[in-house]
Amino acid sequence: MDYIELKCQITPFDEDIADILIAELGEIDFESFTQTDDTVEAFIQAPLFDMQRVEELTVNLLPNHSISYSHQTIESQDWNAVWESNFQPVIISDQVVIRASFHTDTPRVPYDIVIDPKMSFGTGHHSTTSLMVQTILETEIEGKRVLDMGCGTSLLAILASKRNAVRVDAIDIDEWPYKNSLENIKNNKAKNISVFLGDAALLEGKTYDVVLANINRNILVNDMKHYIACLPEKGELIMSGFYTEDLPHIQKEAEENGLKYISHKVDNNWVAVKYTKA
Repeated sequence: MDYIELKCQITPFDEDIADILIAELGEIDFESFTQTDDTVEAFIQAPLFDMQRVEELTVNLLPNHSISYSHQTIESQDWNAVWESNFQPVIISDQVVIRASFHTDTPRVPYDIVIDPKMSFGTGHHSTTSLMVQTILETEIEGKRVLDMGCGTSLLAILASKRNAVRVDAIDIDEWPYKNSLENIKNNKAKNISVFLGDAALLEGKTYDVVLANINRNILVNDMKHYIACLPEKGELIMSGFYTEDLPHIQKEAEENGLKYISHKVDNNWVAVKYTKA
């Protein structure tokens, strides 16, 4: 399938504006993002692209900056060249290296993860993925049953597997991340991960000790009850994909569904939060 590459030049560049732009583009079906010094590049399946929806984004109305847009069609077979030119290795907490298969000169760390992201979200470059990785590193995973909900590249599922989870399920609603996850799992020789195409309806009757969900605020609030239903007492839910100003909404929904707040982390106004089931 062909994709549209949307280039968004922010003047003057502001990291917070870039994060808001990425979040709003994600709400209108854009799937993957890269970032340069002053430009956000976003990718969407060609049939879903609507420039008018881009021009109507709230971020365009924010003061003290301007965003100019241009776009081009990228044929499916050209995508490798696009992401290879933009994807640099990521090191998190001196414990995790996230790299592409063509990267060879990277530091030796406990967890070396190979991710060929194609059009899927989750390479460690974005604050939410990095925050989730940091929180997973602080969480007891060995011997646990883990769910990676909205898995994207399945980076988080692969990290859980490398940290000796007994079983990991990865779920995404889109076919491209589903296929990309299968490839990444194979490249990392993670034999205990199962990937499913679907949404929270797949969780009925399932049980997990740890649920990971890096999605967006609206989906998290809407589906949180399904995640919680999968958790036993003292099971843990780790979520990201929302801003600091959204944390009270997440907190309210969590408390109403019997969760106890443990901790949260912030990076560039993005949040990852950890709860346990009381």
